[in-house]
Amino acid sequence: MKSFRRDTLLTRLLSDYGMLLVLVLLCVLFSLLTITEQTSTGSPGARLLFDRLSKQPSSGGRILIVAGLSEPEKEFASSLHRMLEAAGYRFGEVSGDPMQLRARIAEEAGRPPTAFVATTDVTRPVVESFRDIPTIGGAKILTPPRRSWPTFLLADNLRNVANQITVIAIIAIGMTMVIITAGIDLSVGSLVALSAVVIAWVAGALGGADVSTLGILFAALAALVVCGLTGAFSGLMITAFKIPPFIATLAMMQVAAGVAYIISKGKPIYQLPDRFVWLGRGTEPLLNMPIAVIVMLLFYLIAWVLMERSVLGRYIYAVGGNAEAARLAGIRIRRVLLFVYTASGLLAGLGGIVMASQLKSGAPTYGLSYELYVIAAVVVGGTSLSGGEGKIIGTLIGAFVIGVIQNGMNLTNIETYTQKVVLGLVILAAVLFDRLKQKGLTRRLRSSGPDSDSR
Repeated sequence: MKSFRRDTLLTRLLSDYGMLLVLVLLCVLFSLLTITEQTSTGSPGARLLFDRLSKQPSSGGRILIVAGLSEPEKEFASSLHRMLEAAGYRFGEVSGDPMQLRARIAEEAGRPPTAFVATTDVTRPVVESFRDIPTIGGAKILTPPRRSWPTFLLADNLRNVANQITVIAIIAIGMTMVIITAGIDLSVGSLVALSAVVIAWVAGALGGADVSTLGILFAALAALVVCGLTGAFSGLMITAFKIPPFIATLAMMQVAAGVAYIISKGKPIYQLPDRFVWLGRGTEPLLNMPIAVIVMLLFYLIAWVLMERSVLGRYIYAVGGNAEAARLAGIRIRRVLLFVYTASGLLAGLGGIVMASQLKSGAPTYGLSYELYVIAAVVVGGTSLSGGEGKIIGTLIGAFVIGVIQNGMNLTNIETYTQKVVLGLVILAAVLFDRLKQKGLTRRLRSSGPDSDSR
């Protein structure tokens, strides 16, 4: 019995935290594979360069900071500006794209600096192109010091990983609840396209690029209602007419895709205002985190409370574990199933709204094959396809595992087709692990039963 308890504890630890360990190992692997010479940027790069300047004898000349338009370059330039100003250096600053920089550096020929500070490998060639001008050519070109650091662990790349999985991760919340009830929802990819098309179409009808904020909210509500009703219809077919979830949602996948093409006439709809991209591309200034990622984490918190701390969550697990026992216990199975499929549709609609914001358009081609990626995230996160078992946080980890694998393979220049092979093998491994875990648990339960004790 003690051996059984130890095995059960080990199995539970592997089930709950195994994919988190896999995620950490993947991060370590891609960090090691992407170590390169990186230019220090932002405030840290400015501090390192200022320290180098302060250690050199001052020539009393003028320093010109040359910065591009990216956020790290702007942060570097502003930080160095403050440091030089506080230290009493004579300096100037120019910024812009390469053409603007060339024009502004040319204006400096009348009062040439003794040193240029080029913030990146992009701005340095612009400065070097002025070497032939006598008054400028003799100036030093200073750049932030370089250091060996993994490209994977750069802050911009990590934010990019989180931002890229937001749509899949949001949809995966609903899919987790569906799969825990031993169902499946194949319509979510098409609902992403339908949601994006509906919000763009309604916003266009209400004024297009000039639509008010209230109009955008109404368009988003319309998209959510359409997708929620589609999910509810799938749930109705499954509960009232006993149609298998695979067939019911496969049919709705085709219906939703067809309606998206009919509404958009097969073309993207671009009638969305500029401020709408705040949801998909905006960044929260205090945390320096994409707004879409904050929305994703908020919904995961709500879903965790629902599944782990509410009666409805226990009902969802009960229905997936043993539907007949749940019915005999007084649980209204039809209502539970109707809820999870409606929630899946609503969350797919929210995913479509986020995607429309990221791309500033709605098109019937959005969400293609997303149902496969969503199911992969749920399965890799430890949710059993047999139902009754799974964790919302596990699904978030599974989404990050898939995102890290894709991002790491992109950074290591692995071809797209090879990435599909790797992703397929990851899904297969996750399902195989689930099956082996179920068989092992069943075997241990049998061996620890009354018959084994009597022997």
